[in-house]
Amino acid sequence: MRRTRIDLDAIAGWDNLATAFHKAARGKRYRADVQAFSADFDVNLRQLANDIVAARLPYGEFRTFKIFDPKPRLIHAACFADRVFHHAVMKLAGGVLEQAMSPISYACRSGMGVHKAVNQVQRHLRRYSYYCQIDIDGYFAAIDHGRLLQLLGRRFKGADCLAQWQRIVGCYQAAPGLGLPIGSLTSQYFANYYLDGLDRLLTSLTAVRAALRYMDDIVWWCDSRQAAQETLLTVKAWLWRERGLQVKTNVQIQRSAQGISYCGFRILPGSVRLSRRRKRRYHSRRRYWEQLYRADIISAVQLQQAYAAVKSITVGTDCRSWLRQNLRRYPPLTV
Repeated sequence: MRRTRIDLDAIAGWDNLATAFHKAARGKRYRADVQAFSADFDVNLRQLANDIVAARLPYGEFRTFKIFDPKPRLIHAACFADRVFHHAVMKLAGGVLEQAMSPISYACRSGMGVHKAVNQVQRHLRRYSYYCQIDIDGYFAAIDHGRLLQLLGRRFKGADCLAQWQRIVGCYQAAPGLGLPIGSLTSQYFANYYLDGLDRLLTSLTAVRAALRYMDDIVWWCDSRQAAQETLLTVKAWLWRERGLQVKTNVQIQRSAQGISYCGFRILPGSVRLSRRRKRRYHSRRRYWEQLYRADIISAVQLQQAYAAVKSITVGTDCRSWLRQNLRRYPPLTV
């Protein structure tokens, strides 16, 4: 396996950092930390470059907050300088990890994503009789630093490069030697790559007819319930032995004809519907924007734009009838 060297000087290059700044600032131009960095852009970028070359990054400062959609999570958002650094690193390293990934992995990858995953799941439901669906218990918090660094060492070389991975991975711990912060760009890449070995295992098992993974939401298809149960035992054993991970108790082994809840959708062989979670999200976002309009915080034009954004929650589903019923029951505000 050919390994790649990424030098600190390359990460700290002016063009690379400038591009990383714009990516990190996208959609956040009016935040205080972004404006403070922008106010003295040249000086701050030069200081960042010096600290990268001197191996002083990441700074490891996080802003912690909770989110509840689609489910309760504790987010650790890196400080702005670290976010710029993460983008600069992954601009050079992301392609290496991308090339190493199995084609059955759909999360956080260019040209893949939720809707392609949903379409592929529906195709598999039409073709194969049974599926087994699993989630990893506390996935991000359970990722082992030592195992992750060994995996990264198979793709990258050079003392500075490997030390850099150690600093990035080690700047956060959910427990000693465990955990990646939800909310960091590097965490998305690392967490996705951490289960690439499982993708390879699934595609090598003769009883597995097809498989798909969206981060730690994993599903595969077999010709019988017994085959699905047997492959589940193999998968559980591999996850614990090779990655130190455990499967949640909510394992689903079902007939494909019954459909599956995946990526926020209820997918059936003949249709894709909104899940209850997405319906709740649609209602909550509509109420949120309408409350802002009633309080004169946003304009009529902004409300119309918000309605369009909320409707995008339903994209890719067969929900015209539900939308019509919903709009009759809860008419949009007249502006």
